[in-house]
Amino acid sequence: MPPTAADVSGLLRVLAAHDVKFIVIGGVCAVLHGAPVSTFDLDIVPDRSPDNVARLLEVLKGLGAVHRDPAGRTIEPDASRLGGPGHNLLSTRSGPLDVLGTIGAGRDFQSLEPRSRLVDLGDGVRVRVLDLDALIETKQEAGRDKDRAVIPILQQTLAESRRHRT
Repeated sequence: MPPTAADVSGLLRVLAAHDVKFIVIGGVCAVLHGAPVSTFDLDIVPDRSPDNVARLLEVLKGLGAVHRDPAGRTIEPDASRLGGPGHNLLSTRSGPLDVLGTIGAGRDFQSLEPRSRLVDLGDGVRVRVLDLDALIETKQEAGRDKDRAVIPILQQTLAESRRHRT
């Protein structure tokens, strides 16, 4: 059975409505930059401050979030895991949501924020999205096969966006 795609707009809007500070990364970030890629989940790097983690946890509880566990256990997210540098791969009623403490070479929200920009989703909803060149760098740092496979597409998208700016 193919994976269920996330309701990306819905997830982004509920996170923004609860004032969760986060940066969109991964496939959704690439798509928002115009890259011709597909994705089934939403990947974010949140600010791991205690107040923000509490707001994020409230949203996740409202979405019925549980960790995607190969053993089939039902493990709900908690502040300790969300506040750490690890990856929280979650299933929600709105689809898969990956909450990553760090990406690439240990980059967290604070180090990524200067390399991001706000994107307007309409209706006054704005979310922070990683710059395309920073996304390429973090994928190179991760070095996984799936990351290496998408890098040429991202580089082409970046080159085309630079040509259109001049």
